[in-house]
Amino acid sequence: MTASRRAWGWIAPGAVAVVALVLRVWDLGHPRRLMFDETYYAKDAWSLLGAGYVREFVEDANERIERGDLTGLMEATPAQIAHPEVGKWMIAAGQQVFGMTPFGWRIAAAVVGALTVLVLARMVLRLTDSILVATLGGALLTFDGLHLVLSRSALLDVFLTFWVVCAVACLVADRDWITRRLPAYRALRPWQLAAGVCFGLACGTKWSGLYVLAAFGVLVVAWEVLVRRRLRRASGRGDTVVLTTLRVGVPAFASLVLVALVVYVLSWSGVLWHHELYAQRFGAGEEPWGDWVAEPSSGPLGSTLDALRTLWHYHVLTWEFHTGDYLAEATHPYSSHPWGWLVLERPVAFDAVNDVAAAECGAAADSSCLRVVLGLGNPVVWWTGVLALLAAPLLWWWTRDARWSIPLVAVAASWVPWFIGTGRPIFQFYAVVVLPFVIVAVCLVIDEASRRARSPRARYAVWSLTGILVVLTVAAFAWFHPVLTGELLSREDWMARMWWPTWI
Repeated sequence: MTASRRAWGWIAPGAVAVVALVLRVWDLGHPRRLMFDETYYAKDAWSLLGAGYVREFVEDANERIERGDLTGLMEATPAQIAHPEVGKWMIAAGQQVFGMTPFGWRIAAAVVGALTVLVLARMVLRLTDSILVATLGGALLTFDGLHLVLSRSALLDVFLTFWVVCAVACLVADRDWITRRLPAYRALRPWQLAAGVCFGLACGTKWSGLYVLAAFGVLVVAWEVLVRRRLRRASGRGDTVVLTTLRVGVPAFASLVLVALVVYVLSWSGVLWHHELYAQRFGAGEEPWGDWVAEPSSGPLGSTLDALRTLWHYHVLTWEFHTGDYLAEATHPYSSHPWGWLVLERPVAFDAVNDVAAAECGAAADSSCLRVVLGLGNPVVWWTGVLALLAAPLLWWWTRDARWSIPLVAVAASWVPWFIGTGRPIFQFYAVVVLPFVIVAVCLVIDEASRRARSPRARYAVWSLTGILVVLTVAAFAWFHPVLTGELLSREDWMARMWWPTWI
């Protein structure tokens, strides 16, 4: 690769990422209140920043925060949280710089959303060796509405998406790294270690990152074993399949799973450093955790042992929360079944102000105005992505190219588990983790079509259709932008954007 091409491999994706950042930062402080689940995560992050652990907030905390009164918001009691701490610490980084303001609790999500665009584009570049297709991949994520909304909200899913994409990108880089060094074995693999760290941070944001870790842990071993098996057949010498699997799998398990486990445990700093408070708050009640709660363990490692005990019991408590009767019996007007996620059946309204006076937006006197922030994906991106996913297994079988395994395994690992136990309320925005890999499938289809287009007419057709995809993506993004960012609309203009009844 020439120096010029190498530079453009960063410049073009970087430019798209800058566009993504501008779109996500523009008017980021609007709405000037806590939207949807920001009521949990923005406050959890502020508590971590101030106390080092998540504390209970007073009853009227939201109202006081929104009017700028930050005194006496928290109690000393540790709060029971539903998700780990990594994403909240990332939100807290923005609050450290810009304070407990709407911009402060959202800026980290905006930056991470733009960085996800860059990492995705670079991963597509590795997979296709096409700067144009890589830039296209970044652009499709840039102009997606669901990713935009989550990049402008203090929720955890955009951080989970970032770490999952980083982890998979590291494994794609690792595959290139080891391919250049075959047939030698390498126990120490820098890119695998980096992937392990990223997977640990993904699981430390939301537990659902564990499914992707498990799936790709198996996939990377299968990749390498199959390649080495082909080399063995070609050369007539080498290890058996079982020995090859062990020589590849054991270091991979250490680099991915064990490293991720260490990172994950360390990410629970709030509970580990303040384990006495958590043990007294949750472990001395009706179901005591053990005698050590009242009588801490002695010895040089006693405090460490009690901290790990507390962390374990706290995980059991959190697991019971997610799987217990409380959520099983809960309902929510925006909950949806995973079957409809990829076709955008039921988006979530993050914020809504209805029945604003008609004069505010120039609507008819008998009408009204409204502001809505709707977590709606770009239909052009998602619906094209569904077609690409349907084509991917056939193209994988036809080409025998391992690249196709990446979007298919990633989508399966981040989407299919939600079909298990859907009795609790779950939401379409969880599928934002699926989106980058849906885009990878689109990019691979375009790349495959361009490679097989032999004649000028065929190449013209491929890139004309690609250009139409880009134009339609940007046009749809512009059309839906007012309902993604809470702009003031007349009810008629808003209804024009509600293509399905289930979007309302």
